Amino acid sequence: MVELDRLRAAIDVDAVIAGVGRWVAIETPSRDAAAVNRLMDLVALDAAAANLAVTRFPGRDGFGDMLRLESRPDDAGPRLLVVTHLDTVHPIGSLAALPFHRDGDRLYGPGVYDMKGGAYLALEAFRALAAVGGAPRLPLVILVMSDEEAGSPIGRDLIEMEAKRAAAALVVEPARDGGRIVTARNGAARYRLFATGKPAHSGSRHQDGASAIREIAAKTVGLEAMTDYGRGLTVNIGVIAAGTAVNVIPARAEAEVDIRVPDLATAAEIEARMTGLKAEIPGVTLVVTGGLNRPPMERTEAVSALFRRAQTLAAEIGFDLETVPRTGGGSDGNFTAALGVPTLDGLGVDGAGAHTLEEHMLISSIQPRCALLARLYETVDPEMFV
Repeated sequence: MVELDRLRAAIDVDAVIAGVGRWVAIETPSRDAAAVNRLMDLVALDAAAANLAVTRFPGRDGFGDMLRLESRPDDAGPRLLVVTHLDTVHPIGSLAALPFHRDGDRLYGPGVYDMKGGAYLALEAFRALAAVGGAPRLPLVILVMSDEEAGSPIGRDLIEMEAKRAAAALVVEPARDGGRIVTARNGAARYRLFATGKPAHSGSRHQDGASAIREIAAKTVGLEAMTDYGRGLTVNIGVIAAGTAVNVIPARAEAEVDIRVPDLATAAEIEARMTGLKAEIPGVTLVVTGGLNRPPMERTEAVSALFRRAQTLAAEIGFDLETVPRTGGGSDGNFTAALGVPTLDGLGVDGAGAHTLEEHMLISSIQPRCALLARLYETVDPEMFV
């Protein structure tokens, strides 16, 4: 490994702040392909300048392009996979409400914490390592995704394709709870309920109608009652659309359901429950679509071995690295872990306020977490999991 003081010196915090600012200045809501592609253009240039081979995959279905950045593209051996995304939940115009700026140790901006800061560190760690004559032990592949915040509808195939030739995966989603990383995540299932009833005048012919809203309301109460914090199972009906006018019995209603599950057994239980739903209101029919969107990320012995390596490296750098027991949020790391690839998540910047107008990263986390990524690049190999 390269000498630690030289590695630290190669990580120019001010340059990282400026680079992250360039990325944050281009707003990238998931479903604005043109906006996302403007940032992909810039990232491709930054990666090429760092001597990474760039492959661009076209987006589709309203989502932007994706990038694969490789250190040794012709090497046929197992790879170290790093997964990032550039899309955010913030709509165009959020920069006006949350301009990129520094306030003490905090660096504010839409998407700066989730996860443009971490995505930038993934590239910076490679650059810093190369600057002092170091190199990743395995061929490095950095995937830059465009649709993670929307559930990775087009990106999942690319992630799984790359995961199948990876010895391990590092996901630079933001750190949790003061710098802790993630070694286990709940799985996520998404369902849509479509209720079709019978319209009628709500005053003169109320008895002739069959309310689709009433059906969805009944399902909302029943489904949300399944939430069990002790099991790590949560159910949320997050979107409901229904009705045409206040004086018309509603003939159509639909709901979007988000369910988080701790393991595959619970996912199967939920699938059986959801596909078995029947209409309760006479005259109403019910259709259910959807299923498991992200499989659970479970902490295996191989994940524990990778975490122990990261802990040791962090201690040498000068900080204690801990993991959260499990987090309810999903990420693209769920896909790599489900394929049996040892995966560490939450390796990005520390901060808070994800998905809000208080979103910020901590400048003090840049150097230690960038150094940790570089050390992982240098040391991860398949033999550590044997």
